[in-house]
Amino acid sequence: MPKRGYHHGNLRQALVEAALQLIEAKGPTGFTLSEAAKQAGVTPAAVYRHFEGREDLIAEASRQGYVMFADLMQHAYDKYQPSALAAFEATGRAYLAFARKHPGHYIAMFESGISVNRTPELADAAARARQILERAAADLSQHIPAEKRPPASMFSAHVLAMSHGVVELYARNSPGAASPFPPEDLLESGIGIYLRGLGLIGPDN
Repeated sequence: MPKRGYHHGNLRQALVEAALQLIEAKGPTGFTLSEAAKQAGVTPAAVYRHFEGREDLIAEASRQGYVMFADLMQHAYDKYQPSALAAFEATGRAYLAFARKHPGHYIAMFESGISVNRTPELADAAARARQILERAAADLSQHIPAEKRPPASMFSAHVLAMSHGVVELYARNSPGAASPFPPEDLLESGIGIYLRGLGLIGPDN
């Protein structure tokens, strides 16, 4: 691809797209800014018009990922209203779907080591995503007596941890970690066990 120097129509986004491809192929620390520039078809010097370094580039990929992730979670939450249980379960499935459909963004968000507080914009996008799941958890647990009710942030953190574990171990083709069950079934059954433990759903017949 010929070099286009500083005359790229949307260089900033082109670099983000290049970084996402490289992140997916090599991991967040497996590429250089020069490689991202080459992938985008510009000179390495052009990168510094938009990003101070590789971490800034990955942070922007992460921010965009959180915006997409929050939109997907919001759609899942809204779609299954007014059932608090269905809406909560849908947000868990949305996590799994996002990881599969957008692996580059997912890695930038959760595996790059970039703090969500690196920029205010990144922090805001990440907070919005968390708040959606916390709202779903609060809706579902509102009938638990206050003295027995876990904080919504803890409730949602448990489910996020479970979702992340299923993604990492079984949904991203980790070598030697094949499961005899589909990741969706693992996540659904795990959430079911958790919710039964809280008394939010009845026992299986």
